[in-house]
Amino acid sequence: MASPFLYFADDRLSRAELSAACLDGDLVELGEAYIPADAVETAALRAGSLLRTLGDTLAATHLTAAWIHGALPTPPSRHTVQRAVARRLHVVPDRQLVYRDLAIAPGDLHILGGVRVTSPVRTMVDLARVDDVPHARAALLLAATHPDAVPQAIAALDAGALPHKRRALAFLRGAVLSSAQDEVTRYTS
Repeated sequence: MASPFLYFADDRLSRAELSAACLDGDLVELGEAYIPADAVETAALRAGSLLRTLGDTLAATHLTAAWIHGALPTPPSRHTVQRAVARRLHVVPDRQLVYRDLAIAPGDLHILGGVRVTSPVRTMVDLARVDDVPHARAALLLAATHPDAVPQAIAALDAGALPHKRRALAFLRGAVLSSAQDEVTRYTS
């Protein structure tokens, strides 16, 4: 069920009415929806804004999950999603999505705002395994907002057989060391 603070086009208001409310300063855009300008942006609202996009069969992953968990200030231009149900999907998802067909284990998912989102630990594991700057930056920002997820992500990578595992472990261990050195510097200065 969608939050009463979320406004979707052609649900309660038309796209023109939503645009006018934004121009008046009453609403602001959030993901694929709009919220009142004075509403506090939460993980549940960010996730709920993707309710129509994800439905009950897809989960937000990678950069999209990092944005939902508060590690990124703005949503990615293309949302990354993955199948969150055991059965194969016979409908091609939106072309504006980066879609992965491998099903995510239910234990790696949280429900926020009525949609499935990978947990911070699983999100960090996924981000660390992608070899590019946006994903590495998102992993570091997620580590800053969820520091307890880093050791759990390292343990999850150690326990599983995943592609790009070695590089991800080296990256996350480096992030932990860097974070620890920053803490020592801050307290000794």
